[in-house]
Amino acid sequence: MSEQTDKYSIDNTDYTIGQDNVQKWGFDIHNRVFGISAALVLIFLLATLLSDPATAKGYLDGIKWNIIGTFDVLFMWSANFFVIFCLFLIVSPWGKVRLGGDDAKAEHSTISWLAMLFAAGMGIGLMFWGVAEPVAYFTGWYETPLGVEPLTPEAARMALGATMYHWGLHPWAIYAVVAVSLAFFTYNKGLPLSIRSVFYPLLGDRTWGWPGHIIDILAVLATLFGLATSLGLGAQQAAAGINHVFGIEAGVGLQILVIVVVTLLAIISVVRGIEGGVKLLSNVNMIIAFVLLVFVALSAAAISLGTIPKTIGAYLGNIIPLSNPHGREDEAWFQGWTVFYWAWWISWSPFVGMFIARVSKGRTIREFITAVLLIPTSVTVIWMSVYGGIAIDQVVNNIGALGTDGLTSVPLAMFQMFDELPMGTILSVIGILLVLVFFITSSDSGSLVIDSITSGGKIDAPVPQRIFWASTEGAIAAALLWIGGTEAIQALQAGAISTGLPFTIVLLLMCVSLVLGLRTERKYN
Repeated sequence: MSEQTDKYSIDNTDYTIGQDNVQKWGFDIHNRVFGISAALVLIFLLATLLSDPATAKGYLDGIKWNIIGTFDVLFMWSANFFVIFCLFLIVSPWGKVRLGGDDAKAEHSTISWLAMLFAAGMGIGLMFWGVAEPVAYFTGWYETPLGVEPLTPEAARMALGATMYHWGLHPWAIYAVVAVSLAFFTYNKGLPLSIRSVFYPLLGDRTWGWPGHIIDILAVLATLFGLATSLGLGAQQAAAGINHVFGIEAGVGLQILVIVVVTLLAIISVVRGIEGGVKLLSNVNMIIAFVLLVFVALSAAAISLGTIPKTIGAYLGNIIPLSNPHGREDEAWFQGWTVFYWAWWISWSPFVGMFIARVSKGRTIREFITAVLLIPTSVTVIWMSVYGGIAIDQVVNNIGALGTDGLTSVPLAMFQMFDELPMGTILSVIGILLVLVFFITSSDSGSLVIDSITSGGKIDAPVPQRIFWASTEGAIAAALLWIGGTEAIQALQAGAISTGLPFTIVLLLMCVSLVLGLRTERKYN
């Protein structure tokens, strides 16, 4: 593991890592951040469990849609700005800055590094939406991008382009802003690995007071609720696949069993740390995902190969109109899909960005941002082209459940597509396994991030603390499913997305703070 300096090198602050921490019961915690975060989680959980899940969902949905409808322009232009800002950093002299100093060496191989950032960033999302999203846009399941006519050749092309828009440069730019900021201030300026550290150029020593506490508490809540939501939704997809293949009822009992198994395996992984846990699982993820992708692509090679250039062309050709929030005739679509996604990615950015920062020491800013933007986007182009292209072909030619009934179940859509391919049952079994491993990786990496924030920015939190947060994620998801089922999980998702609004402002200020920090690197100005 990397060693951190005990004193901060920026502006001669005398704050030392862990000076506000409390060591008790095997924990090493930042008292205010840990205590307030845990209390707020407990209050939210009790309030949700004691109220009617449908009422809670309706209330939080109302807040979510008010935020999306009122601040859609802010979300859209902020996401555009993050892409432009990342491109600026790549071409600027600051791109030569090496994270960790001129003599720093990369701690992980490029392959393992990319596997970890991809698995943490959105691997599970590709499993959940790889079939469902292109089919939704093509059929007009909930509106269509840029108002194209559903079920037309143009709708097919636009469905693939719009799907890539939501999973390409924009989300990875959001993650990159957080990741490069944290990595720079942690490894180059000696500050703790915590969200608050990025704001030292703006806040000074107030960073270690209540302004910093609030930033870190928001980051903990956004990460924890986002992970719990994903665990719940992932459990539903895994249960749907198990029911589809083995005929076991996909009820709440099976979903909770999936969460328990995933949580136990995540605890084992998080105890083993980066090298023996999340790094190993991420490499396994990529191997299984590659095998599954190759089998699916070869099952319909003509469709797969023909769709990739169409997806690239549709993505590049429509990225500007899809990024423009003004004068749109498809307001319902871009608010319901694009703004929803941007709020979701932003709410996830503290978790994914901090994890990427943690494993990225030793790389230049130019290498770092270029890889974070282009490699996952390239992989996603292939993934969405293969899965989405085959699914749309099945709809066009009335093949299988998707062709007959359209999109009836998002968790089930991938398995319905597999049914019509050779060795469909085997593909579904591999798909279930991949969903589970992706979720173990997400829970593992998310727990490590929360551990770091709640321990005052220390990189290695005690084992009991790691177990506590990994267990808490699973317990929240399981409790909500048990009491309120899908409605409770959707209520939690609405709450998590609502945190995207304050974090949009946080990320914009983060860009300003990063520039101020980079200006102290005299050698590169």
